[in-house]
Parts: sequence; structure tokens; C-alpha cells
Amino acid sequence: MNTMIHSTAVISPDVDLAENVSVGAFAVIEGPGRIGEGCVIEAHAVIRPHVYMGRNNRIHPTAILGGLPQDLAFDSATVTRLDIGDDNVFREGVTISRATKAGGATQVGSGNYFMNSTHVGHDSLLGDGNILASGATLGGHAQVGDRVFFGGGVMIHQFCRIGSFAILQGLAGINKDVLPFTMVGGRPGKHYRLNLVGMRRAGVDGERLKAVSAAFRLVRAKQSLEALPGTPEVNYLREWLNADSRRGGLLGFIEVRSGRSED
Repeated sequence: MNTMIHSTAVISPDVDLAENVSVGAFAVIEGPGRIGEGCVIEAHAVIRPHVYMGRNNRIHPTAILGGLPQDLAFDSATVTRLDIGDDNVFREGVTISRATKAGGATQVGSGNYFMNSTHVGHDSLLGDGNILASGATLGGHAQVGDRVFFGGGVMIHQFCRIGSFAILQGLAGINKDVLPFTMVGGRPGKHYRLNLVGMRRAGVDGERLKAVSAAFRLVRAKQSLEALPGTPEVNYLREWLNADSRRGGLLGFIEVRSGRSED
């Protein structure tokens, strides 16, 4: 076992520390909870009770994970969780709240990168490979797919859904659902084109990319996707559109200029 714990760190005895964990000076890990193998908890980071994380996560100084929900109705005696996957990076000043309902969990997947001063509200669900630039804020109960990029200062209203492969322009204000595979900007935010670069980098090209482009045009025209081929992306989009939403529909669309295609 090669766990390294600084002499000034404070760790609750009911925290399960795996092997090869590093805990820096004046870090605090409250329990109960679990810190997976290979995690690095840097100086002055704080891990609150009921945080359960997987392998190889890195928590930078002054990050606070698993804090009480910022909900005036929350009873601090209620046992809820923050569940974190593997290979995430939490930079300075990141805050993530645990859930509000007994037995519930705020969930963070794997391979996400949280830049400084980002916040994820209670009961939110994040997938894998997302990037939150400095100051991005997710309200409670937000749902985020995979490989979404949040520009600096983006604000997400509670209960919004953000589809996979979306890109949100810095300072965008999001108060409704964001379609997968799209680029969004403005306050209030609006869809304005497809995230072609992101999809190509993920290997979505050729006929699959054409199918996504056709789907985007149909959704903007409020038409059915029934006639489109069942590619992985179209199937995901159909499922996403058919899921329940608390925010009452999609963001609007920026009008396409004459002679210019959205895809």
C-alpha cells in the first residue's frame, strides 16, 4: 500500500481509503465515504460526508465536493450522496452539492474536467467526458449527456437537459433543453448550428453525419424523425426527444440566413 497522507490532513475514520491515495496538507475528508484507488486530494480540498468516488480522480486546492444542497427546504439530517466515477479533474474552487431526497445521489460520470469556480447543483446527473470552463454553473436537477462543452460563465437553469456533444457558448443563459449535437449561444440561449467538429472528432462522419444534419433540420421544422435511418445518433436523439422534460421544451433556433446552411 502506497497511500500518502500529510500529517495535517483530517480524515474521518469511517472513510474507506483505497491504495495509492494521496492527501495533501490541511485537506479534510469527512465520513462516511469512499476514495478510490489512485485519487489525489490536494492541499485544502474538502470532501464532505457521503461522497463516494472511483479511481484516479484529482481534486485541486479549495474544491469542495458533496456540500449540503443549496435548497432552503433541505433537512441537513437527510442522508443523500454524491457519486463520482473515474478519472475526473476538479480544479480550484469547484463546488458540487449532494442530492436532496433521502437515498438520492448527485451523479458525476468519468473523464470530466471541471475548471476553476464551476458549480454543479444538487440532484444533477452528468455523463462522461464533459468540460466545464471557468465559472460555468448548473442548477439543481440538471441532466447532462456525454462530451458536452460548457463555455465560461454559462448558466444552466434547474431541471434543464443538455444533450450529448452540445457546445454552449461562454456566458450563454440556458433556461430550456439543449438539443444533442448542437451549438448554442446567447441570453436566452438559442440553437444556431451543429457541432460538426465535435462529432467528427468522435468518429461521426459520412452517412451518420448526414443523418444528424437531416434530423436537425426536421426538429427545427417541428417534423417527425420517423423516416430517418436508425443510426446510433438518430436513435439517441429520438430517445432524448421522447423523454420527459420539466423545462417545457427546447430552446429556440436562430434564423438561418439566405444561402447559408446550418450544417
